[in-house]
Amino acid sequence: MQSSIQSVSPLRQRMTEDMRMRKLKPKTQAAYIRAVRKFAKFLGRSPDTASDEDLRRFQLHLIDQGTSPITLNATIVGLNFLFEITLGRPEAMAKMQSVRVPQKLPVVLSKEEVTRLIACVGHIKHQTALSLAYGTGLRVGEVVALKIGDIDSKRMTLRVQQGKGGKDRYAMLSPILLERLRVWWRVARAQGKILEGGWLFPGLDPLQALSTRQLNRAIHDAATLAKIDKRVSMHTLRHSFATHLLEQKVDIRVIQVLLGHNRLETTAHYVQVATGVLREVISPLETLQPS
Repeated sequence: MQSSIQSVSPLRQRMTEDMRMRKLKPKTQAAYIRAVRKFAKFLGRSPDTASDEDLRRFQLHLIDQGTSPITLNATIVGLNFLFEITLGRPEAMAKMQSVRVPQKLPVVLSKEEVTRLIACVGHIKHQTALSLAYGTGLRVGEVVALKIGDIDSKRMTLRVQQGKGGKDRYAMLSPILLERLRVWWRVARAQGKILEGGWLFPGLDPLQALSTRQLNRAIHDAATLAKIDKRVSMHTLRHSFATHLLEQKVDIRVIQVLLGHNRLETTAHYVQVATGVLREVISPLETLQPS
């Protein structure tokens, strides 16, 4: 066992350096390492000795274990980095195939449910953060990464720095949201919880940002209190933001920009859950003349 660890260690070091060279995010690096560790455990020896048949057997093993398509594909991506980049053996991945992920409609709250949900959040910091998530469509990681200096009250925008895909963009800032942010800022400053130029939503330590886990816990608790019988998460607020804008007749290309989507096709998925839009479509059955 000890010799196995020693033989893998240099490989892991090389792979870590390769990921750092490409400036992969820490979460991505951790996911890739986790995939390789899982494969090494299955193989029982160093991954750099694996054949394409070993990789094929590993995929079958994951499928037999009931691994979800998303996890399976993420594992394949991590192993692909190891063999293609670190080991220079892209041909070893020839027998591993990504699988199709079933497309599911997103969970969307009604406006009345959003109102109840936010009202049931007990802490003003969490309540303001959830209001911001729904009012801007930001991802939870983008919400907690905001700083005081990202608020531009003159242009009524929020600057999102290095969002998903390492891109900067601007989010909308409505008058009601701006007022809620000001109320939160006054309360937090009076309690010494917000530092000059610091995090908009700090954690217990003002030097650290609020964690995404804390926000997800807050929204789950609020959904229970609001008696919302749906699977609610922070991303549900993003889905609801996009869907409600569509129902308000906002151009889908504008929504695409606000969400930070690269492809219009991704944003178009919300058309399927925008029931207000669907209700306005006249069925051809209604246009038939009586015989």
